[in-house]
Amino acid sequence: MPELHLIPVIDLLDGQVVHAREGRRAEYAPIRSGLCKGAEPETIMAALLDLHPFRTFYFADLDAIQRQGSNRKIIGRLHARFPATSIWADTGIAHAAALTDWVGANLGRSVIGSESLADGQFMARAKRHPVVLSLDFVGETFKGPVELLQDPGLWPADVLAMNLTRVGSDAGPDLKLISMLASKQPASRVYAAGGVRCVEDLQKVKAAGAAGALLATALHDGRIGTAELSAFQAP
Repeated sequence: MPELHLIPVIDLLDGQVVHAREGRRAEYAPIRSGLCKGAEPETIMAALLDLHPFRTFYFADLDAIQRQGSNRKIIGRLHARFPATSIWADTGIAHAAALTDWVGANLGRSVIGSESLADGQFMARAKRHPVVLSLDFVGETFKGPVELLQDPGLWPADVLAMNLTRVGSDAGPDLKLISMLASKQPASRVYAAGGVRCVEDLQKVKAAGAAGALLATALHDGRIGTAELSAFQAP
């Protein structure tokens, strides 16, 4: 079976891990995981690493993205506790000073969310660093400067096909979006973000051209477990 880069998601809000559902952030509640008790970030990350030796974790700092605070200290603690694990983090970065500050902290790779940007040309400068670009959609609607879709030359090596409507839903991944982005810029690796429910979905996103996938709900409710993860990504 072909390998996929599988990346568990930890959504942080008010210092806790929350269950993201369809982009309706006002409704996010502390996660209830089948892997462990509680919603403490350290507990959740340790439980996910017990499930599988993931190489990378994706963090969404929802307070920072919404300009209502920051969970950076938590990300720093997790980076120190699990130094062998790479971190990708969306902290709502939208300008050069914030990116320079993040890079200087050496906590991991910054995920630049298109929904946070006013100017798509920011990516021409940002991609000089090892950033990840999240191309954010709500259903069929793109959230961000349209030039990011028109000019794939602005994309870095890694791009998330993020459909927020699919996150935490049972709708499945947005295969059309993955295929469209993968065909636009073959030089970039595209990751499915939102809606992966089961092994069959992982097979479909791979066939659509994805290099990897972000996972959350299916890990916590047991639909994707140790055996399935090992089949796609060797420990």
